[in-house]
Parts: sequence; C-alpha cells; structure tokens
Amino acid sequence: MAWFLLHFSLIAAISCRETLLLVAHNLTILSSSFSSIAQNVDSVASTVLGQNLASSNPVRRTLLTYLHVTGIERGYGYFAPNVPGSYKLIFELHYPDGTVEYAIPEVGSAAGELRLTGLLDEIGRTRHDKLREYLVKMLARATWREHPNATTIRAVFGSLRLPTIDEFEQGAKQSYDFLYAYDFSLRHESSESETR
Repeated sequence: MAWFLLHFSLIAAISCRETLLLVAHNLTILSSSFSSIAQNVDSVASTVLGQNLASSNPVRRTLLTYLHVTGIERGYGYFAPNVPGSYKLIFELHYPDGTVEYAIPEVGSAAGELRLTGLLDEIGRTRHDKLREYLVKMLARATWREHPNATTIRAVFGSLRLPTIDEFEQGAKQSYDFLYAYDFSLRHESSESETR
C-alpha cells in the first residue's frame, strides 16, 4: 500500500509540476496574476521531486532513476505536449568570402517537425550546459552537411514569448527572447574528428 501511495504521489507531483510550469510562464489562458502563485507552488513540487538537491545526492539519483524507469517523468501534464513551438534555433552560417547566411533546422515530414519541436523544447528546458551545447552541436552538424562551404556556424537559441491576452488585443505580436549562443568552427570539427 505504501509503494502504491508513493508511486501515485510521484505521478501527482509530476502532473502538477508540468501544469504549473506552463501557468508560471504564461503559456495558458489564465491571467498573469496566477503566474507568481504557480512559481511558488512549482518550487514546492520541485522540492518533493528532489530537484533542489545536489545532482550527486543519492536520494535525488534514486528518485530520478525511478521516475525514468517507470516513465513518470514525462507526459503527465494537463495540457497536450508540443502543441506550440516555444523555442527557436537559428544558424548563422559564415563563409570564407565574408558572406553570412541564415538557416533553421530542416526536416522532411510532419512527424519530423513534431520531433524537432520536442527536441528544441528539451534543449530549452535542460539545465545542463554541456548537454544543451551537445544537442545544438548535433543539429549544427546536420546543417553543415547542407552547407559544406561554411567555415563557422553560430547557433542562436531563443524562446518564443507570446503576448498576454491584453497585449494581443492591443495588436502585440509574438517575439523571441535570446537564451544561448554557440559558435562552432570547421577547424574545431576537423580536429575533433581526427582525434577519434
């Protein structure tokens, strides 16, 4: 009975946290006054899930392993996942002659677009700088194959900021907030491939 209660308490905590995350970032139709309340309750849910503990803490590691093994850590939010694209990645391609070109990651199907949106969402949510840079680098490599003459690529990652209902009624449009930028050079890529 105790195991049953623990398991479903974790499901409830994840569900609340996912929903509160959306409310806290004004991604629902709820008014912005709920945002600060949601942020406070979200910090409580994070504490229950052990996310405020050090990454080397055995309690956090055990809890995180259990959440991953059981599949609890994803997909229990109230709102459907991956409906709006909340993050955007733009590549600034630099060529030897000084030309600069811009590109976005491209996919060949609707299913690929959904997966890319999910990946960008995961990149935006990750708290680990090295993992985030690695994932962006993988997308940059795919873009490099499409533009082999580019010598450097600057990857600019930003989040979509939707206007509130009041701002939308006044004619405000969506905008992007800068989050991260990564620079990759062909010289670094070739030396990396030589060392493998």
